[in-house]
Amino acid sequence: MPQYEPVPTPRAGRPAGGDAVRVLLVEDDETIRRSIALALERYGYRVATAPDGLSGLEAFREGGHDLLILDVMLPHLDGIGLCRRIRESSQAPILMMSARGHSLDVVSGLEAGADDYVVKPVDTTVLVARIRSLLRRAAPAADRDRDREEGPAREAVWVFRDLEVDTLALQVRRQGEPVALTPTELRLLLEFTAQPGVALSRQRLLREVWDYGWEGDSRVVDLTVQRLRKKIGADHVETVRGHGYRFRR
Repeated sequence: MPQYEPVPTPRAGRPAGGDAVRVLLVEDDETIRRSIALALERYGYRVATAPDGLSGLEAFREGGHDLLILDVMLPHLDGIGLCRRIRESSQAPILMMSARGHSLDVVSGLEAGADDYVVKPVDTTVLVARIRSLLRRAAPAADRDRDREEGPAREAVWVFRDLEVDTLALQVRRQGEPVALTPTELRLLLEFTAQPGVALSRQRLLREVWDYGWEGDSRVVDLTVQRLRKKIGADHVETVRGHGYRFRR
C-alpha cells in the first residue's frame, strides 16, 4: 500500500489549480524518500511513497497518480522493470532518479519509457522544475490554445503520408490506428510536425520540449526519438548528422 507522508504548512509554489498534483515516489532509501516527499509537499504536491518496485507497482495500479518518480536501484523489481510494467498500460509522466547519472542507468531508463531523469543527490529546485515541465507536457492543450491565439491560424489535423496528427484532440493515428504516445513523445512529435522539413538541433529540442534552460543531455532527445520512431515509423524522422533531426514532409 502507498504511504502518504504528513503534509506540512503550505508555502508559496503550490501547483496552480484545484486539487493538488498527486506524485508517486518509489525509493528504497527511507531517508531520501522522506526528504524528497517532505520537500515536494512544501511545494504543494500530494506525495505517496513506496519502498520497493513491487509495492510501487501495486500503488500505481491503485491509480490516482499524476506523475511517477522512480529510483533506478530498487529491491524486488528495479526501476527499469517497474517503468516497463507501467508503460504496458499507462502513458503517465515518469521521472527516473539515478545515482551519479550512470550512463547505463540513464539509457536503460529512457529506453524503458521514462520521460526524463535526475541525478541523486538531487536539488529540490531542479526536481520541482523537472516535475513542472513534465506536467506541462502531460497537459499541452492549453499551450496549443495559447499558441493559436498568439500566432497565425493553422490546420487542426495534419497529415503526413500514413500519419495523422490531430492538434486539437491531441491524438495520433498511423494507417488509421491510434498511436499511444507518452506526454514527451507527443510534445516532441508536435514540435516536429509544426516545422516539417526544418532541421531542429538537439539543444533546441531540449529547450522547447524538455524546457531545459541550460545545455542538457542530448541522450534524452536521441532515445526519445528512437521510441517515437518505433511508434510512428522510422522514415518520418530523419537524422541530421552532427546537428539533430528533421521531420519529413
